[in-house]
Amino acid sequence: MKHCLVVDDSSVIRKVARRILEELEFEISEAEDGLKALELCRQRMPDAILLDWNMPEMDGLEFLLALRKEEGGGAPIVVFCTTENDVAHITRAIRAGANEYIMKPFDKDIVEAKFQEAGLL
Repeated sequence: MKHCLVVDDSSVIRKVARRILEELEFEISEAEDGLKALELCRQRMPDAILLDWNMPEMDGLEFLLALRKEEGGGAPIVVFCTTENDVAHITRAIRAGANEYIMKPFDKDIVEAKFQEAGLL
C-alpha cells in the first residue's frame, strides 16, 4: 500500500484529505506543520505528500526545499494544495521541486486526477 503524508495546519483539511486518500487506498500520516512533516519523513519517507503552503513553524515551501535535500527526499511526489493561486506561487513551488499543484477547496476527482497524472494510481 502506498503511503501519503498530509501536511496542513487545518485539522479539517487533513480529515477531508485522509478520507479521500484512504478511498484511493493510501496509508495516511498527518503533520500540522513543515517541521513535524520533516521529522516524519526522516523516520519513513512517504510515496506522496499533499502539502499546504501557509503553516506555522515551517511553511510548505521551506519544507519542500528541506525535504529535497534529505536522503531519499527526491523520491516523494509532492502535490501542493493551497489557496495561493497566482502564477508566482505556482512557479516557486514547481522550481522548489513540487510535482503538482491543486487549489483549495478540492474534491476527490481533483486529487485522483493529480495522483493519476503523477503515476501514483
